[in-house]
Amino acid sequence: MSEEERGICVRDVAPKAFITAYAEHLKNSDKFELPIWADLVKTGTFKELAPYGEDWYYIRAASIARKVYLNPGLGVGQLRKWYGGAYRNGVRHQHFVKANSGIIRSVLIQLENMKVTEKCEKGGRRMTRVGQQDLDRIANAVYHEEEES
Repeated sequence: MSEEERGICVRDVAPKAFITAYAEHLKNSDKFELPIWADLVKTGTFKELAPYGEDWYYIRAASIARKVYLNPGLGVGQLRKWYGGAYRNGVRHQHFVKANSGIIRSVLIQLENMKVTEKCEKGGRRMTRVGQQDLDRIANAVYHEEEES
């Protein structure tokens, strides 16, 4: 099997390039909507301010979709741990704090409504066949864009 015949999947593409492309796809999709609270909420208690970018929700959704693709059975708790960070207490010691679960849960619900992810029997989420094809198609486009430049 030559290199040209092999299918390109999400693992073959740089994470940043894929997440940017999939976020743009979600933004242009009429099925994925930005919640009304998206401009008010922080991504975790350890943050001082809400995200600056206008597309931060789509970027987070693309990142979550990529994580679920790479790790089937991933749940809200594991994603909270992944997106968590250090809570800085001024002059006192900093400690790890998990991220906001409401954002993660709302993204997973919207991805489930789009038929990109589905719930596992034992808990967590996994990609559907349609979702995997969708992500692989975008990864293929990103791969060929990078190859041309």
